Amino acid sequence: MDCIFCSIVTGEKPGHLVLADATAVAFLDARPLFPGHVLVVPRRHVHTLTDLPEREVGPLFARVRRVAGAVERGMGAAGSLVAANNRVSQSVPHFHVHVVPRNRKDGLRGFLWPRTRYASQEEAEAVAARVRAALDEDPGEGGGTG
Repeated sequence: MDCIFCSIVTGEKPGHLVLADATAVAFLDARPLFPGHVLVVPRRHVHTLTDLPEREVGPLFARVRRVAGAVERGMGAAGSLVAANNRVSQSVPHFHVHVVPRNRKDGLRGFLWPRTRYASQEEAEAVAARVRAALDEDPGEGGGTG
């Protein structure tokens, strides 16, 4: 397998590590949006969040939480953006979570925009119904609304 993130996880390739344990490795993004932009990756090679076994999601996001706090404190940031892509716009096919330090008026635009509105309440309910139906098809925990 030729995965740059796996090579960083194993130490085969260099990375500016900020956290490494049995669950995850976190390192500076080589092309940061801002200094302190960190990627948190599971040690296990999986392409997307939906490929990560459910029992590993909580432990991974516990590391993301720790890194987000450290990035904010370490970079003197007012907050952070925590985001992940699944397939579309995923430049490396190894699941990773971006933790980006943020400050008001920092110039970051277009990351999650433009935003739109549903044409009607009926359209919004139809979309919600499609997602609920897909949750009901999911063999994992938690489907539906209760």
